[in-house]
Amino acid sequence: MNQPCLRIGLPSGSLQDSTLDLFAKAGYQITGSKRSYKPAIDDPELEVRLLRAQEISRYVEHGYLDCGITGKDWIEENNSEVELIARLEYSKATSGPTRWVLVVPQGSPIQSVEDVQGKRIATEAVGLTTRFLESRGVKAVVEFSWGSTEVKVPELVDAIVDITETGTSLVANNLRIVEVITESYPQVVANHDSMKDAWKKSKLERLVLLLQGALNARNKVGLKMNLEDYKLANLLQRLPALRNPTVSPLAQAGWVAVETVIDERVVREIIPELKELGAEGIIEYPLNKVVY
Repeated sequence: MNQPCLRIGLPSGSLQDSTLDLFAKAGYQITGSKRSYKPAIDDPELEVRLLRAQEISRYVEHGYLDCGITGKDWIEENNSEVELIARLEYSKATSGPTRWVLVVPQGSPIQSVEDVQGKRIATEAVGLTTRFLESRGVKAVVEFSWGSTEVKVPELVDAIVDITETGTSLVANNLRIVEVITESYPQVVANHDSMKDAWKKSKLERLVLLLQGALNARNKVGLKMNLEDYKLANLLQRLPALRNPTVSPLAQAGWVAVETVIDERVVREIIPELKELGAEGIIEYPLNKVVY
């Protein structure tokens, strides 16, 4: 009997490292050359393909892949008919979304979207840009850019539509954002026919649960401590938590153990306060997954 398998496309390029890191935290080790189209994964029920994010939704739509992770922007650009399973809030360098922005040189007279009427715009997202301009009643010449889009203004084009996460590169190239066209997070998408297969649907749902758990654990830590039970009420008033902390009696009469999950950024401030409130044996530990 053949081993059942779920074929998943993961983005190469700028999202590759952060995606592989996310899978590792979810418990899946993906190994092989960074240029490999078919890397190995330590789950015999998964087959991974590394592809450009721009292509993944099309391969999922046509059934060459059962599912994939790609940006909302490229799904819209390709106008792909796929099933949206989940949004994953991560990007190359931060937890914020990437943005497609209309950009001009600092000295450009263009101040609004309406000012690009009749102008020439270069972008990798021709469909996305054209539909946006149409929605604003603006007609412009939109041409495909094969990369290095930011260097084409003002000599070759009047404006560009480019993708940015932090805006640092745009500032470095003396460029100015006129308007944000759309924001995009990676999406888990699936082929409609593949999701009619009960095994594939269940396998993907379990995978997404673990990926979301890994994202939930980002920037959070576990904290546990012991203290005398009569000091508990005061400590709980100060202790932030995702949910109510777990409180358990210790073998030593009159003492309890407290365990909770909190944001990592507050730990350095709160541990000295917890100590002052009577906590002892305070332990901070990292988290891989938090599943709600």
